[in-house]
Amino acid sequence: MDWSDLPIFLAIARTGQLARAAQTLGIDATTAGRRLRRLEQAVGERLFEQGPDGQSLTAAGERLLTHARAMESAANAIGRRDIDGPVRGTVRVSVSEGFGTWFVSRHLGALADAHPGLTVDLVANSGFLNPTRRETDVAVLLARPRRGPLLTRKLADYRLGLYAARSYLAAHPPLADATDLHRHRLIGYVPDLLYSPELRYLDELPGAPVPQLRSSSINAQHALAQAGAGIAVLPRFIGDADPLLARLLPDLMIERSFWLVTHEETRSFPPIAAFVDWLCALATRHRALLSG
Repeated sequence: MDWSDLPIFLAIARTGQLARAAQTLGIDATTAGRRLRRLEQAVGERLFEQGPDGQSLTAAGERLLTHARAMESAANAIGRRDIDGPVRGTVRVSVSEGFGTWFVSRHLGALADAHPGLTVDLVANSGFLNPTRRETDVAVLLARPRRGPLLTRKLADYRLGLYAARSYLAAHPPLADATDLHRHRLIGYVPDLLYSPELRYLDELPGAPVPQLRSSSINAQHALAQAGAGIAVLPRFIGDADPLLARLLPDLMIERSFWLVTHEETRSFPPIAAFVDWLCALATRHRALLSG
């Protein structure tokens, strides 16, 4: 048996897909498949069954998995791979649209410079991929997951505020407090398309009318506010970054949190560990920006 084939076996067992395992390890799928076949020949049994959703362990694979995990734990105890040096492989990251567009993407170049062999798939849209089902390696969620084989930590708190274009404010009645919102046009989310209950910001504004202009996209809401279409609730790392917008009712406090989530079996993979460590350091460094 070639012991170097065991990390490939472990990666396939954890991701459930040969192609995803190869990406995680920074090798091509053909090489991963060839080395898996070599391992199966050495063991003398099939280790995986091919199904519609990928590879699933056979009984022989389950037995080998127990031994392979023990070997991996022993190797990790001797010394963890240095992720301060260059890392190779692919990491998929699921984040909210606003956080991905206005924060993460603005700093990713520095990570790419530090690790030229690291490929980052940034999935930033309205909704999240599920780390429990191995749809993503890393997720930054708006609420802490309550179940699943996951490792979770708070990444950062962030604050939101009311924003409007100066052109809108010049043409509409003054806003002294939240009770004056009924005299204004609001911009918000489409209620039945909310992908997280933490996005129900307007529930915290007594007397706020139902938004007349609604979108599932926070970037579209920002664009509407910037164009003078009305007042929007925006994360302060978005609203404060736009000189065309003015923040209203500065004493108003809406606060949420970002939660960093990884799968417990893949958290130590070098590409994932490198990204997680980088993002945690980035959030700490820019805590004032996120909290406004």
